[in-house]
Amino acid sequence: EALSVNFHLPEGIARAVDNISFDLAAGETLGLVGESGCGKSVTALSILGLVPSPPGQIETGRIQFENQNLLHLNAEGLRRIRGRDISMIFQEPMTSLNPVLPIGQQVAEPLRVHKALSKSDALAEAAAWLDHVKIPAARKRLDDYPHQLSGGMRQRVMIAMAMVCRPKLLIADEPTTALDVTIQAQILSLMLSLKSELNMSVLLITHDLGVVAQMASRVVVMYAGQIVEEGRMTDIFDQPFHPYTQGLLKSMPRLGNRRGGPAQRLNEIPGTVPALIEAVVGCRFAERCPHTFETCRQQQPELFEIGNGQRARCW
Repeated sequence: EALSVNFHLPEGIARAVDNISFDLAAGETLGLVGESGCGKSVTALSILGLVPSPPGQIETGRIQFENQNLLHLNAEGLRRIRGRDISMIFQEPMTSLNPVLPIGQQVAEPLRVHKALSKSDALAEAAAWLDHVKIPAARKRLDDYPHQLSGGMRQRVMIAMAMVCRPKLLIADEPTTALDVTIQAQILSLMLSLKSELNMSVLLITHDLGVVAQMASRVVVMYAGQIVEEGRMTDIFDQPFHPYTQGLLKSMPRLGNRRGGPAQRLNEIPGTVPALIEAVVGCRFAERCPHTFETCRQQQPELFEIGNGQRARCW
C-alpha cells in the first residue's frame, strides 16, 4: 500500500517505485507486467526486504502479509519469513544459484534453517523435490554444481528451492526469460500444477503477456515506476484502456497474421521510458502516447475506476 522506493545515486534520486498499491488474495495468481526498468523487480525485492541499501531506500508505504507489516520486521524477523512463508524464484538461475555449492545443499538449506531437519533428512527431502520438478535421476544429481546443468534444469532447481518449505506466497520474477519455448511451456505447466497442489498465491513478474494469459487471473501493468492499469486478466486483454497496455498487446506476435500475404511488421511503441531521476510533469507516458492532449502534459492522472475492478491512469 502506497509503496515508494528510491535509489540515491550520484546523479540524483531515481524513483524506481512511486506510490503503488495492490493486493493479492490467498490462492490467487497476479501478473505484474511492464517493460524492463519499470519497477517490477524492485517491488518484489521490497516485499522480502532485499532492496540493496545503500543506494536503495523504501521511503513510504506498508507491505502487509497476513497480520503483520513486513517493513516493521528486523533482519531476523524477515529471515524467518523468507523461504518459509514467502519464497522467490529469481530472474536468472545461473547468477542466483551459488556456483561453489552442490545443488542438493542449496535445496536442502531452507529445510535445515526453517524446519530444523538433519542434514541427511534435508537431503532426502531435497531429492524428493528435485524429482517432483521433473529432474531425471534426482538423487544422483544432488552433488552436481549449477554449471553442470542446462538452463531449464537450473530453473527447476530454483523452483524446488522455492517450494521446498511449501510457502504461502511465491514470487516468480521472470521465471522463463532465458528459456526456449518448449522448456518455457514445461516450466509454466510445472508451476501451475504446484500452485494448485499447495494452494499458494503467486506474484508473477514478467514482460511476456503470453505467460500472463496462461497463468494469471488478474493483471497489474507498470510503467516508469507507477501502476498505469489493473484489472481481471480477461478484461485487460479484451478491453485494454491505457494506451501503454494497448501498445503492449499490439506488439505481441500473432499466429496467422500473414494470411497468405506479405509478412507484417510488429507494432512498436515509439520513444523511450523517461529517466527515473527526471521530474515528470503530467502523464509519464505522454511523450510516447498517440492520444496525448494538453491536460496530459500538465496534470498527472490518478488511477480512475472504469468498472468491474478495472482501473487506469489516463485522462
